[in-house]
Amino acid sequence: MKAPTLCQVLREFGNDDTCREYLEALRWPDRVMCPRCDSPKMSRVYDRKVFDCDSCRYQFSVLAGTVLQDTKLPLPTWFATTYLMCESRKGISANQVSRMIGGSYKTAWYLCHRIRAAMKEAMPLPLGGTLEIDETYVGGKQHGKGTRGRSLKSKEVVIGIKQRGGELRFFHASDVKSGTLAKYIKENVSEDVDVIMTDDFGAYPPALAKAGVLAEHRAIKHSDGVYVDGDLTTNGIESAFSLLKRGIVGSWHKISAKHLSAYLNEMTFRFNNRSNPYLFRDTMQKLIETPVLEYKNLIAA
Repeated sequence: MKAPTLCQVLREFGNDDTCREYLEALRWPDRVMCPRCDSPKMSRVYDRKVFDCDSCRYQFSVLAGTVLQDTKLPLPTWFATTYLMCESRKGISANQVSRMIGGSYKTAWYLCHRIRAAMKEAMPLPLGGTLEIDETYVGGKQHGKGTRGRSLKSKEVVIGIKQRGGELRFFHASDVKSGTLAKYIKENVSEDVDVIMTDDFGAYPPALAKAGVLAEHRAIKHSDGVYVDGDLTTNGIESAFSLLKRGIVGSWHKISAKHLSAYLNEMTFRFNNRSNPYLFRDTMQKLIETPVLEYKNLIAA
């Protein structure tokens, strides 16, 4: 099945009623249930677009308790923006969203971050098979002596783990010390992993030991200018890093360290669902499963 086009989404979800019907079908595929007492005994209040629970008298809409709760934006705007974020391979900026859907930059920025909050796997399964692990640095350009290599001056660390033929994970890390690497490896690598491939950065052997990984470790000698040696390479994770950086430079332009993790979640969610023809539907499903994200909490320190 082919994924829907933007024209199809705009045509099918062009008003509030059709959007609500779609969300109701996603949230309650069998029958409407009260989110407070789980009772199925319900009355619909049509003029207010809410349900009235016959058991506890709680009134609620399909948006109650979700990231869409109390939104002032029309639901078709949510649907269109979600589609744009799903289908923009390198991401789409809040400025671009503002120009396309109207409204202020602040409104578009808040909207995009609420959708990003849904683009996060709650408990992703550990990765196995053949894994590539690497680290990269994002942020402003550095100048002067002592700024080359693994310098954290004005840059942020991103650790990447990619399963050959499988999923990708990005993490915003504080540094590239062996203990930090070990934490992400232990949390995301399964016990039955076959082989782990990295470059020849010296922190990886002790990191794998601290994480308790017993799988074979093979390192490609980037320091000697070698990037492919038979099937030994980290080109897969480096290609993913390249996509991330093209998103930062070409689409988002500037990302704060505070919100970097949200953009990494968006990029990995879209990458891992790149062949999913139901990506739009699945993302809308996650929107109604994601709790409220208030603006004051989003910008809080």
